[in-house]
Amino acid sequence: MDLLQILQILFLIGRIIVGGYFLMAGFNHFKNANMMAGYAQAKGTPSPKLAILGTGVLLVLGGASFLLGYHPTIGTGLLILFLLGVSFKIHNFWTIADPQARMNEQAHFGKNVVMIGFLLMTLMILRPWPFSLG
Repeated sequence: MDLLQILQILFLIGRIIVGGYFLMAGFNHFKNANMMAGYAQAKGTPSPKLAILGTGVLLVLGGASFLLGYHPTIGTGLLILFLLGVSFKIHNFWTIADPQARMNEQAHFGKNVVMIGFLLMTLMILRPWPFSLG
């Protein structure tokens, strides 16, 4: 096995990890929709249950896109759309007075910003991705 084949397998493993993470997050939006809608409502999200289900769709489609390598540019856009919305609406740490809650939301906000950066970087990866459907 040459270096290119090894790197392609490592890239596939990375896609499985990233795609799987977003898929599981999306499925959790459906599984825990009522609980998450309550939190979204407390954060002032309009139509919180619909928002949770809609963001679940973004996560599932974006995660599947990465996992399968099928139209990853569209999947990237869906995941960035999700991350931008949730970061500024749900994880708006700058509006929270309680230090512990503020720190928790700041950690989630920072994690999301890092994921946005990663997703933007994937736009430079040549298409089609190795071992992909598209």
